[in-house]
Amino acid sequence: MSFPRADRPGTSRSTGASEADEATGALAGRLAPPTPPQAERLFGPATAAAEHYARLLAGPAVERGLIGPHEVPRLWERHLLNSAAVAELVPRPGSLVDLGSGAGLPGIVLALLLPDVAVTLLEPMLRRVRFLEECVHDLGLDNTQVRRGRAEDLAGQLAADVVTARAVAPLDRLAALALGLARPGGTVLAIKGANAPQEVAAARPALDRLGVRSVDVVRAGDGKVDPATTVVRLTAGP
Repeated sequence: MSFPRADRPGTSRSTGASEADEATGALAGRLAPPTPPQAERLFGPATAAAEHYARLLAGPAVERGLIGPHEVPRLWERHLLNSAAVAELVPRPGSLVDLGSGAGLPGIVLALLLPDVAVTLLEPMLRRVRFLEECVHDLGLDNTQVRRGRAEDLAGQLAADVVTARAVAPLDRLAALALGLARPGGTVLAIKGANAPQEVAAARPALDRLGVRSVDVVRAGDGKVDPATTVVRLTAGP
């Protein structure tokens, strides 16, 4: 993994673009919250890349309306660390589709942490796709591709070992979308909140109809992040 491309020795920039790039970078640097101590424990050698991604979220992502400005002070705790905790649930090597990737959470974070996993960031909205493509380029994520499309249109065309989703839809609808992108016996990891057990109970009839083989609620990153990330883990039927 290379990082960041713009800072490689010998890389040149056009004069017209450099002033705008420097101004944007300086603004993002001021806006990005400080890196918490637990970030290095979770990200390890990918910490510098995660910090760069935090600056992209605090700057361009806010400017383009991909995340709200009120989220910037809690980028690490609520978004980056929350996403990083999920890495321990992903089998490797393998393939992963991040459904409705948005600004790249958790997909880009998982791509940073799992270089031996082939990651597809699936997103239907063009402005988000463009941001994701810029992030993949800037972070040198050779294991990652961005694909524009809707899950229901790509069911059967994509078949990943793992499908991740964060704040996409209620569990019954999310399961129907995600399972269409998972291989037989594959896993869906849906990042949810404290009401996950109640959501599972309400979605149980739909999950049974979809042929889900098993479902459990797990706490990812327990002892590493506070609070731990609540994940509903579904196993697709054969």
